[in-house]
Amino acid sequence: MTVDPLPATLLYTSCDENDLPFTTTEELDNLDEESVGQERAVAAVRFGIGIRPEGFNLYCLGSKGTGKSSVIRQCLRKAAAEMPVADDWCYVHNFNDDQRPQALRLPPGRAIAFRQGMNHLVEELQLTIPALFESEIFHARKKNIDECLKKRHEQMFTVFREHAERAGLSLLRTSAGLILAPLKEDDAQDDCSRLLEDEQERNMAHLQTELENFQCQLPHWEKEKRQAIQNLVCELAHYTVDPLINRLKDVYADVPAVTSYLDDVHKNIIANIGDFLVPRDGTARDNSDAFQFSSRSRTTAVAALRRFQVNVLVFREGDHGAPVVFLDHPTKSNLLGRIEYLQQCGTFFTDFSLIKEGALHRANGGYLVLQARNILAQPFAWENLKRALRAREIKIENSECECGFSSSSLSPEPIPLSIKVVLLGEPLIYYLLSHHDPDFRELFKVAADFDDSTERTPETVFAYARLLAALVRRENLRPLHRDAVARLIEHAARLAEDSRKLSTHMASLTDLAREADYWAEQSGAALVSGTHVQQALDAQIGRQNRIHVHVREEILHKTVLVDTAGAVVGQINGLSVFELGPLTFGAPSRITCRVRMGKGEVVDIEREVELGGPLHSKGVLILVSFLAARFAVDMPLSLSATLVFEQSYGGVEGDSASSTELYALLSALADLPIRQDLAVTGSVNQLGQIQAIGSVNEKIEGFFHICQARGLTGGHGVLIPRANVRHLMLRAEVREAAEAGLFHIYPITDVDEGIALLTGWPSGKRDESGTYPVGSINRKVAARLKDFAARSHRLSENMPSSGVYRRS
Repeated sequence: MTVDPLPATLLYTSCDENDLPFTTTEELDNLDEESVGQERAVAAVRFGIGIRPEGFNLYCLGSKGTGKSSVIRQCLRKAAAEMPVADDWCYVHNFNDDQRPQALRLPPGRAIAFRQGMNHLVEELQLTIPALFESEIFHARKKNIDECLKKRHEQMFTVFREHAERAGLSLLRTSAGLILAPLKEDDAQDDCSRLLEDEQERNMAHLQTELENFQCQLPHWEKEKRQAIQNLVCELAHYTVDPLINRLKDVYADVPAVTSYLDDVHKNIIANIGDFLVPRDGTARDNSDAFQFSSRSRTTAVAALRRFQVNVLVFREGDHGAPVVFLDHPTKSNLLGRIEYLQQCGTFFTDFSLIKEGALHRANGGYLVLQARNILAQPFAWENLKRALRAREIKIENSECECGFSSSSLSPEPIPLSIKVVLLGEPLIYYLLSHHDPDFRELFKVAADFDDSTERTPETVFAYARLLAALVRRENLRPLHRDAVARLIEHAARLAEDSRKLSTHMASLTDLAREADYWAEQSGAALVSGTHVQQALDAQIGRQNRIHVHVREEILHKTVLVDTAGAVVGQINGLSVFELGPLTFGAPSRITCRVRMGKGEVVDIEREVELGGPLHSKGVLILVSFLAARFAVDMPLSLSATLVFEQSYGGVEGDSASSTELYALLSALADLPIRQDLAVTGSVNQLGQIQAIGSVNEKIEGFFHICQARGLTGGHGVLIPRANVRHLMLRAEVREAAEAGLFHIYPITDVDEGIALLTGWPSGKRDESGTYPVGSINRKVAARLKDFAARSHRLSENMPSSGVYRRS
């Protein structure tokens, strides 16, 4: 059974620059779409953006760098432009409950004008109301009220005094008030002599009662005076306040919520007119008569005018279409807003003017884009976002507990929420949320799945070229020659690990184009060529391959034992791959196997010492199953074998070495040496078929570099699964060596092909009698296992139940 090495043409699928219908990217138009090969995802995005019912929010899942953000930004920009501009939102003082600020919705672009109008209203009242109390009209009418009361008081005093004098008594004014006293003797001597003493006492008591009743009426008269003055103040205030309020109401007649608020403002101003008696410069006016109508101190009155301010939460002036908000740091307060505090006299206080908006307020009526990982990492943010989406309202809660102090609290009126939320994240997060969070599937019903690769067709290649042309223009880079575009396309195929596909990880390609532009600049070139792209690729590897170089040096210095010549029984070169950040590289590893008679156990030493992962252990169990099914159908598998990755000091995961371990096991059983100038990769199933593995290019190149450093002899090569042939995109030095016949890539279909190539012996096929041909590997393995089984049977017969051997 002969396996021919692959021709060099199958080791790399190049992009012929002559097939590109342009010379430089300057000749190309920009690509309308910022993604290539994501038709399914783009269709899902457009559906998720367009559908309006509740719960159809969007989750875009895909690897970072596949263009999720660009697609979302472009689609949202188009959709938002066709939607109406969202409304403005304000918070104002609630005159019925100052702990529950009132939310006002205004047409877009009118909130600032409303705030300015309210500020102008207060400024005008601060000027006109004090002037009102200094006017001649006010003083004249107030003087008339004072004189009326004074006249009434004097009239009553005169009448009572005359009444007292007729009774022989005198009404006197003292510091203690009004008192009654008998008339002097010289004034009424004849009369007093005629009055009886008891009658005078009765008159005195009666008049004293009337005097007390008269004095009790004085506070009521003063109250009537104050009420009259208050009515005067209100009457005159209406002349000043009503035109100003009506002017604002006329401007906002189309906004009922604002006109209702202005009615409340009007009532509050009239009821607290004294608050405007402190001028804008803060100095007190010499107007004590007017200021008596304010129940506040002058300092408090100035502070109280804050209640007429307007806290503009969201302002849309100049916007075109619905808002699109991208939030990178989605904390709870950044999402839902917050209530700030001020310190005054050692305590903290707050009011409606200290309410701050969140991203939900800014995106209300439009779209909010969040990174799933970021919002899940913030305490309370995810739960509060879900609550807002379920309730369809934004409720700002007091952060008193978070601040750790006691203060006045606010409960602002919730704002109705109409929004489409777009989450960007990895597929794992999407699947975890779908499984563990019951609310997630109710709130995010649309998934846009971004693929990691797309088919490599002429249309796709041309679309990639236009995408690169757009990048060049947008970032003012040097134009790309078509050989540079061809090299970028080839690198996209390598990133996709498939010669027939292209990677959709646009970030990697665009970064490579930027680096190539740098090297073109360093060389003074006007165009970016394929040489500059290759130079950028080599520079990327050179910046990151420190550990790769050290691993290679350890093998070349024979600190790590890997043979690349000769043949050894039960020893084979496996291929491992290392992922260190953005760099992935391969390296050979020695795998050995030892066999003896036993109870059918194949011990994976890596698993026994807990260095082998579950997939690696699965591969070992599969090869044991294959061995038993092929060679131990009618007899026990009396085998004990050990498999190990030599000089492995870290974890081993994956099943790509399962065929390699099987080859080592078959070599040990057949006692046939394996060529050490060959390395092997590929997994095996229970039927002995070799299955595809990942990172095939890196594994081949890892072994090639060791062989190249030691000197290529023409016998070196790598056995790979035949299914991996389409994935080959090997570097130029490997292709050149293969074309020169110095290095070979062998596509293997099943175990028989691989073991025959490794040992140089035919594997052999079972005939109708169930035996393998003489001189075949399978015959040797079957004979060895049959011998183990026979010896095991004889030993078991000679072993009594007591465990002591019988003597013959």
